[in-house]
Amino acid sequence: MTTIDDAPPATAAAVQECGATVWLTGLPSAGKTTLALALAERLRAEGHRVEVLDGDEVRAFLSAGLGFTPEDRDTNIQRIGFVAELLASNGVKVLAPVIAPYAASRAAVAARHADRGTTYLEVHVATPVEVCSVRDVKGLYARQAAGEITGLTGVDDPYEAPAAPDLRIEAHIQPVADSAAALHALLTERGLA
Repeated sequence: MTTIDDAPPATAAAVQECGATVWLTGLPSAGKTTLALALAERLRAEGHRVEVLDGDEVRAFLSAGLGFTPEDRDTNIQRIGFVAELLASNGVKVLAPVIAPYAASRAAVAARHADRGTTYLEVHVATPVEVCSVRDVKGLYARQAAGEITGLTGVDDPYEAPAAPDLRIEAHIQPVADSAAALHALLTERGLA
């Protein structure tokens, strides 16, 4: 028989069941996915239900067939935003490392969350293009420089940085663990971790 003394504190249970979307936006190779994976590991260790909706992975499956026109990019973002809100509204901490270059697309995702009463936090992983092009995790900057591709966000396609994100992380000047800790601190401050 369980007694009141054996039950976990109500606040711990409430935190674990409280879903939210943490949207990590930034240039290609800014460190969004690395940061999301580090935070996901920490949150899971604390008992949270967590999903990472990586922009590249979602594009390969949910948005297969879309190109990189502004309209296709917006469609991709709205699809990711829909899935994120659905999961978050069901108690999952959703970490969405997605370039999401256009402010209007991100605002639409935030509005969808607000309309449904689901917590949405925007985090700008503010790594400068000069650093991203050196990291060049997927070889995109080299391919763009060689003329193999066009429309690379932040180079020959615009990236509209968030004007007032919930958190701006300069991941290029601190270790991943410190960036993840800053993001965890934001979640704690908002009653989500």
